[in-house]
Amino acid sequence: MCAALEKARESAASHGFGLLLWDGYRPQRAVDNFMRWAAQPEDGLTKSRHYPNINRAEMFEKGYVAARSGHSRGSAVDLTLFQLETGALVPMGGGHDLMDVVSHHGAEGITRAETENRQHLCSIMETSGFNSYDREWWHYSLKHEPYPDTYFDFPIAKEISEVVDGVS
Repeated sequence: MCAALEKARESAASHGFGLLLWDGYRPQRAVDNFMRWAAQPEDGLTKSRHYPNINRAEMFEKGYVAARSGHSRGSAVDLTLFQLETGALVPMGGGHDLMDVVSHHGAEGITRAETENRQHLCSIMETSGFNSYDREWWHYSLKHEPYPDTYFDFPIAKEISEVVDGVS
């Protein structure tokens, strides 16, 4: 994963972009918690931002969330591009983690520039050793996963300072 991301970072930089990573490794227990949350009654707290046109349970049915995630295999990453010169995020059309058809590769209803930006990210990632996911413009998985049938569940540190200070 790190070698492929470094290749993607170098490719993006050659075009004046940086990579902003939103999500990488996710313990299986986090996926399990998400599944329990999705089965709960709707509270409306995140619906408008993340799944405005579907019900919680449909996240799994429609393929936006998997019970067994590549993130738990350490082989998936969610990311976008930003301008190295300004630090501004590149417009992609539809927000990160928006579970809607506008998030699909090839989606209608986004601008030409947003479509081109998605295609640019896709090209960078695919030439760096990743596969795209057709329903989420931000999600990429390693083409050659080292652990394709393993779902890890080791916890991650709550605060980076704990890791930096040598305390885990």
